[in-house]
Amino acid sequence: VQLQASGGGLVQSGGSLRLACVVSGFTFDYYAFGWFRGVPGKEREWISCSGAADGKTIYADSVKGRFTIARDSAKKTLYLQMNNLKPEDTAVYYCVADAPRPICRMQEDAPSRPESWGRGTQVTVSS
Repeated sequence: VQLQASGGGLVQSGGSLRLACVVSGFTFDYYAFGWFRGVPGKEREWISCSGAADGKTIYADSVKGRFTIARDSAKKTLYLQMNNLKPEDTAVYYCVADAPRPICRMQEDAPSRPESWGRGTQVTVSS
């Protein structure tokens, strides 16, 4: 079971990045997947989720209108397109499986199993 995130980096305020998460060990089309982000000393923040059974995508208010989540079943890859980045978006971004749930629940109930979390990729936005 693996969620391998990539695409983080350093970008100026107003810039864009696209994160990708390659999923293995999960039946990609059966489960909801999403993103959290975390900074030291703070609780991890849920960002976005893409459901499998209902096809719904949902976003936290802090990123709505700027971030877009997408999934590619053929590549078993989850994406997060991040536009108009702000310094407060600086964090480690984690790809998360909402397994065994086919619809998004992580926004209310963060997955507790360690194998549901990828290792994270650092995003730094300079002002």
